[in-house]
Amino acid sequence: MNIFADFENRVKSAVEAILATRENSGLDLSRITVEPPRDASHGDLATNAAMVLAKPLQAKPRELAEAIAEALRADTDVETVEIAGPGFINLRLKPAFWTEHLADLLRQGSDYGRGASTGRKINVEYVSANPTGPMHVGHCRGAVVGDSIANILGFAGNAVTKEYYVNDAGEQVTVLARSAYLRYREAMGETIGEIPAGLYPGDYLKPVGHALAFRYGDTLMQADEAEWLPPVRDFAIEAMMMMIRDDLARLGITHEVFFSERVLHGNGGGRIAAAIDDLRARGFVYNGTLPPPKGQLPEDWEDREQVLLRSTDVGDDMDRPLVKSDGRFTYFAADVAYFRDKFERGFDEMVYVLGADHGGYVKRLEAVAKAVSGGRATLDVVLCQLVKLFRDGEPVRMSKRSGDFVTLAEVVEEVGRDPVRFMMLFRKSDAPLDFDFAKVTEQSKDNPVFYVQYAHARAAAVKRQAVEAGLELPQPGSLDDAALDGLTDVGELALIRKLAEFPRLIQAAAESKEPHRLAFYLYDLASAFHGQYNRGKDLPDLRFVNPDNPIMTAARLGLVEAVAVVIRSGLTLIGAAAPEEMR
Repeated sequence: MNIFADFENRVKSAVEAILATRENSGLDLSRITVEPPRDASHGDLATNAAMVLAKPLQAKPRELAEAIAEALRADTDVETVEIAGPGFINLRLKPAFWTEHLADLLRQGSDYGRGASTGRKINVEYVSANPTGPMHVGHCRGAVVGDSIANILGFAGNAVTKEYYVNDAGEQVTVLARSAYLRYREAMGETIGEIPAGLYPGDYLKPVGHALAFRYGDTLMQADEAEWLPPVRDFAIEAMMMMIRDDLARLGITHEVFFSERVLHGNGGGRIAAAIDDLRARGFVYNGTLPPPKGQLPEDWEDREQVLLRSTDVGDDMDRPLVKSDGRFTYFAADVAYFRDKFERGFDEMVYVLGADHGGYVKRLEAVAKAVSGGRATLDVVLCQLVKLFRDGEPVRMSKRSGDFVTLAEVVEEVGRDPVRFMMLFRKSDAPLDFDFAKVTEQSKDNPVFYVQYAHARAAAVKRQAVEAGLELPQPGSLDDAALDGLTDVGELALIRKLAEFPRLIQAAAESKEPHRLAFYLYDLASAFHGQYNRGKDLPDLRFVNPDNPIMTAARLGLVEAVAVVIRSGLTLIGAAAPEEMR
């Protein structure tokens, strides 16, 4: 149960009762919120109801707050209601409410915080790296962010499809083919010398060259480019995609759909043409010219008549070319057809996880969504900033294998999957991230992933300690409310309150597409748990395991299990393990 949503409804019911006496029953209550107060000493919940309703009701905020507070004081779960500042209302709930909530959490187990089915189909497209080489650390952040967003959206009750868009139709794959062909000639014994400018120099293409030599022998050596280019391109793309899938597997990432851009261009670009024709029929496509944009000219700008999308009608800064003057489709035209394909597959929402260098694409993609779907589907773009690698504060040098960047595989091999996945989320995705190899592997509070995983391992150790003391572990959901009533210590109740934030956190992270919220929450929960554990070192009566008091121990073991359940769920959504022991 999301207690914040629950109490939001209770506050709205109290407000509606007050409005009924004032003949204002039609007032919009959507801006009313119930949240944790910024300062925990102020109470358990805070609502802005009086603040947002005072103006439309032409009432003084504190007077309105007092009326709402009086109604809330009648709630049997509410211990105190106080008015703060200009009219905020702070509520403190009875301890019994919190222990009842803990019992409910234990009954739900791993389903705690899971949203009911929304019936909404969401496509999350992420990574989508060009199939021209191994994934680098920049791709790594987008991969983790996208995968975690998809996991959280699914846990929140949505039907989610994880998709990878394979950019296999542009000039870059032709360059890949020429680079692979050069390595093929090298594998056949030819001295190729220095890799020419414009080709991919990394050693990762050497195995591709050997594989081409094994398959084709010397048959491609004397062939014209027009003859060898298509098979070498197909072979190299498949080899790169196998490499990319392997790299993603190191992070525990799999996609349900790999969508090939070449499908859109097949049959003379039939799908792209169909998308353009559909938009033309609805008045979104016209033939015209574009004025030169200010600053640097984009690659697709031409000073002549072109086929244009009337994207300014749906929120874009300028209309966008779809067909060049020579009849070729623009890259943007493929974007339009790709969104249309997703929409026709029945998705209600499309999430694109892109690098920060794609910030200029946001408005045009949002315009595409409005034009193609007529407003029936939404589109969210999540931008991921750069990752800088350090070792003990010093920048990490580039990789020999890739030629000019550090590969994802190298990072994961050195520090492990869990630190990579957790730390890629321990900062908002649109902010630059510094990743220090030394810091993410140290065993201290300053290493967030260790601190959170250690909390789960510590919970498991507490349960083992109870068994070793001859105590029987309570079965999940077996503790009734009465057995938990003994949890009255301020630290114990604070832990339950922190646990109760999890369902709200999941909903907020899903709606905002901000998985870093989950990483931050897990760190705060781990900190609260470690703090309560350490209090027991100084105050034996607060220890989780006390063989002389099995009833109290059972209740506290229930609290420990609840912490473990939530940390385990959160780490699973992030894609990290929840260890029972730490080395």
